[in-house]
Amino acid sequence: MKKVSKYILLIIVFLPLLYFRDFTPNNELKYLSIADEALRSGTYLTFTHEGSIYTDKPPLYLWLIMLCKQLLGHHSMLLLGLFSFIPALLILYVMEKWLSPYIPPNYLFTFSLMLITTGLFAGSAIVLRMDMLMSLFILLALYTFYRMYTGQAGKGAKVLLPLYIFLALFTKGPLGLIIPFFSILVFLLYQKEGKTFFSYFGFLQWFILVGLCSVWFLGVYWEGGSDYLYNLVFHQTLDRAMDSFHHKEPFYYYFTTIWYALAPWSLLYIFVPAIALWKRQLKSNIEKFFLTILVANFLLLSLFSSKLDIYLLPIFPFFAGLTILLLKRFFERTVSFTIAVPALLFALSLPASYFFITQTEWHYPVSLQIAIFLLSAAALLSLHYLYRKKILYAIKSLAGGIILVIFIGGFYIPHLNPYIGFREICREAAQIAAQQNIDHYYYYNFRSGENMDVYLKTEVKEIRIYEIPEIAQRENFILFLRNKDIRRNPALPPLLPQDHSIDCGNYRIVLFRKLQQENLPAENNPIKSLSFR
Repeated sequence: MKKVSKYILLIIVFLPLLYFRDFTPNNELKYLSIADEALRSGTYLTFTHEGSIYTDKPPLYLWLIMLCKQLLGHHSMLLLGLFSFIPALLILYVMEKWLSPYIPPNYLFTFSLMLITTGLFAGSAIVLRMDMLMSLFILLALYTFYRMYTGQAGKGAKVLLPLYIFLALFTKGPLGLIIPFFSILVFLLYQKEGKTFFSYFGFLQWFILVGLCSVWFLGVYWEGGSDYLYNLVFHQTLDRAMDSFHHKEPFYYYFTTIWYALAPWSLLYIFVPAIALWKRQLKSNIEKFFLTILVANFLLLSLFSSKLDIYLLPIFPFFAGLTILLLKRFFERTVSFTIAVPALLFALSLPASYFFITQTEWHYPVSLQIAIFLLSAAALLSLHYLYRKKILYAIKSLAGGIILVIFIGGFYIPHLNPYIGFREICREAAQIAAQQNIDHYYYYNFRSGENMDVYLKTEVKEIRIYEIPEIAQRENFILFLRNKDIRRNPALPPLLPQDHSIDCGNYRIVLFRKLQQENLPAENNPIKSLSFR
């Protein structure tokens, strides 16, 4: 398949997910809220979230969100999603260009299918986070270094290398600097060429890096002062690495989560390099470099106190790349079980789905039934190819089934949006507020409720259970709360007006008015006459 056709096909596959999906509250909606605050305050290097300083992320990605908001006048999932999806496609392109001298075209196409269907990589390609963009800059930095190392780079590489590293740093933070530096240093030490490190990072490279960082930090100091700068440079780096205040996990965290993060190719990605290392079959510099990137950064990130699965995203392309480089040296029977296990599990998805239907009352849409049928059929075809010892065809078949599920599942996303984000619940609440002339909103006992201000265009405050009667006496307001909190907390239902609420996904919208004329006929009662769907 021609390269352009392949990328067009992937765009078509992922387009429904990017178009129909709602923003998730905990991260995506938070970034939009931060960008909105920055636009209102006119700050571009220092950010706040609900009035508190926000130094978790550098400005580049937030600038992109702000730019899109200024261009369209609203936040578009499709447009913002491209800042994750396009970097994912560019990562495929750069890796294919890097690998093409070492493997034949059929292996190269198999690599692309493996990487784009790797669980966390595929997920990161459609979520609004800066990780995929940072991963692209890290990959470009490592690719530029390797071309310099092998004598293939032009003169511009000496400038591009520090520029890519700075852009990675400017996108996500310290990992953008640490991963390429550490990978290059460990590789050179592994090759017993550690003394050459400063030939790649000489005066020019440090001048560019330090100069760009200095301009950034001076701008931060000018706009936000010394406290903001200290928080950005030290609190968000050293503190999170040594004794994290966010996402603190034990050393072995990634050793347990990597299996599902790399699914369905986990066994293949881990088993093939492990056997090659055990049998000392790592022969070329590119194989040694890829292995160095994987092992060195996996262990380094395990040492850091703050851990999330997505922090490993920059090394995911090298899992797939090293595996495809080594795969041609293995007999099919040696590694066939690494494909057979996920293929067998996917083949069982069809009977498992029918068992689920008979045991539950959940409405099972036809589109999902078709998707599961195709996945199961692709898995059976994959097992057939494994039996015939055609491992590349087996991988392609299984990956093809996953791609079909992604495409078909994208059209079902609108039905799931009430359970994914806040768009639907805010739309309902805004209609009620307009009818009843209400401009106060509160939420009870769930994360990220304050970020609903992106949709409601006004502040949404958190409320405690003992505050509900007091606030209800002095103002009209709308309360957002979870249905499970109503079921679990016996003190909550008596505080809620009867018949003045609607459900939306996992949440409930409750209307409070200061004067609830319960005894009036419905036609004279402004609350009871309100239509709740």
